[in-house]
Amino acid sequence: MVETLSIAVIGAPGVGKTSIIRQFIYNDFSEAYTPTRTRYVYRPSVILNGNMYELKILDVPPISSFPSSSSQEWLDLRCRGVRNANAYILVYDICCVESFEYVKMIRQQIVEHREGSSSEVPILVVGSKRDLQRQRFTPRRAVSVLVKKTWKCGYVECSAKFNWHVVLLFKELLGIAVARGMRQNHTSIRLQGALQRNRCTIM
Repeated sequence: MVETLSIAVIGAPGVGKTSIIRQFIYNDFSEAYTPTRTRYVYRPSVILNGNMYELKILDVPPISSFPSSSSQEWLDLRCRGVRNANAYILVYDICCVESFEYVKMIRQQIVEHREGSSSEVPILVVGSKRDLQRQRFTPRRAVSVLVKKTWKCGYVECSAKFNWHVVLLFKELLGIAVARGMRQNHTSIRLQGALQRNRCTIM
């Protein structure tokens, strides 16, 4: 039986959430910016430790806050499935401090409102648009230390445009999930990319 892992991808407008997802699944990138207005679900498969897993990736439109209750979640179509996700990818633009403040707010709300033990929920903070490195608002190390040491979350930077560290960030997230006991198999991770119907990307 193939297990399903639900991953909610959340971030401020224009940070590149959809571009990261589409690069991971389809090896595709578009320069044109199309705002995400409704929640969209992608269902790729990955190979982890020799086993196949179905990923349910929720591309979440910008939300004003993390739903504090199940009733709030179901009243807003954009939020459906967010509270019960198995893991979270919080994306910010390394050139936009406001997008980082948004991630900071959402992470805190996940800790406060998530059902069950929030400390067991894997959260990966992703700095997008690494190709614009010279325009970043703060050194990478400052963000990395805050996220890893204070927030106790994973941290990766990537470029969807150049497909740099995109597969790595999903590998990192699944690594956190394994380390926190979501999966019983604690051997090393071997993620062979996204398998979408007839196309297979091998790392």
